[in-house]
Amino acid sequence: MLRSLKNSVRRMSPAQMIILYYLVAVLISVLLLRLPFCIKEGVELSFMDALFTSVSAVSVTGLSTVNISETFTVPGNFVLMFVFQFGGIGIMTLGTFFWLILRKKIGLRERRLIMTDQNQTGLSGMVKHLKSILVLILLIELIGAIILGTYFLNYYPDWKEAYLHGLFLAISSTTNAGFDITGASLLPFSHDYFIQSVTMVLIIAGAIGFPVLIELKEFIKNRRKDRRTRLSLFTKITTVTFMGLLVFGTMAIFFLEMNGHFRGMEWHEAFFYSLFQSVSTRSAGLATMDMNDFSIPTLLVVSGLIFIGASPSSVGGGIRTTTFALNLLFLYHYGRGNRSIKLFRRELMEEDIIKSMVVTIMALILCFVATMVLTITEKFTLISIIFEVASAFGTSGLSMGITSELSNIGKMVVMILMFIGRVGIVSFLVSMAGKSKSSNYHYPKEKVIIG
Repeated sequence: MLRSLKNSVRRMSPAQMIILYYLVAVLISVLLLRLPFCIKEGVELSFMDALFTSVSAVSVTGLSTVNISETFTVPGNFVLMFVFQFGGIGIMTLGTFFWLILRKKIGLRERRLIMTDQNQTGLSGMVKHLKSILVLILLIELIGAIILGTYFLNYYPDWKEAYLHGLFLAISSTTNAGFDITGASLLPFSHDYFIQSVTMVLIIAGAIGFPVLIELKEFIKNRRKDRRTRLSLFTKITTVTFMGLLVFGTMAIFFLEMNGHFRGMEWHEAFFYSLFQSVSTRSAGLATMDMNDFSIPTLLVVSGLIFIGASPSSVGGGIRTTTFALNLLFLYHYGRGNRSIKLFRRELMEEDIIKSMVVTIMALILCFVATMVLTITEKFTLISIIFEVASAFGTSGLSMGITSELSNIGKMVVMILMFIGRVGIVSFLVSMAGKSKSSNYHYPKEKVIIG
């Protein structure tokens, strides 16, 4: 029996193995969160709520059917923080870290798993790449925790409580987990621009993508030593798209709510509300205001930003920024009659363009089906369901307050979306398709009328 199970695991593709590892991580998280010392006295945590919280934590989404601050003890909070790290940095990153500690040889199979988990295209330098990711993210979280914890001494009388809140917020922000232990996200700090600014920097650090952070670090280092260096096409597209969406989101929210929720506010107050939601919306899920205060046009814009999500090889979900960028570039160049897409003195590969279209179409179908199911099983408004579906798939964690009131079927649908959003559409499709087979014959080609 055990040998048969091992053989079945060995026959799995890297994508299927990664999904299996994440499923195991969810089950372990459920067991940990249901331990007596993790739950506050007098509080009952059902299996379904524990499962939902675990899926949300592993997928670093932030949607929850329970109030974290009222449910979990301090040890429970630390368990959640560990799960954030597991899900945010990547299961293979932490796995490789433990392998290195135990001096285990990292072979070809392990390197393929790392490549799949981190959405990379080559095997060379994988272990070094993961070391850089781990050191960089932990350093960012440590600096963020110290800054926030020290500042929180102004809010909390006990230094232990202040630094606990600082550590939790730093990890939750950097991993874009979106969980909080205030019981009201960042609404208590909606007028504290310092906390918001530090949180936004941490969110961006986690969402812009690990390869971008590492490449920018090397770029700055080489510049200081007067070495000639250039940024890759991936980093250029990712950075431009990420910042472009950030600016667009800020301006869209600001002007759409100028005569709505922001009416009568000072310009800087309205601007920070807009900026923070634009930064947090696409993946982090922390909020300085109630989503129900937004108008329907704003909620649709926010849902669109959530659907796009963060950058590839980051802690975020969604279709990813490069996918969105390639879709726009394809539409623009196709409309101009261009046969190829040239950008920053480079030419995009046709395979990447096709992949971006496949990811987008599959994501739209997935979200459409989920929306249809929830409209049948739940009794909420269509906009709140659309928002919840987008938030689950984009692993954002923002909600209009319907998560805890979902039926068991609704919770299962949202959990599936969160899980797929974390592992990625490409890995999900590859795992479903299995090993690719090359065809040894072809039929005559024939044109089909389109449009």
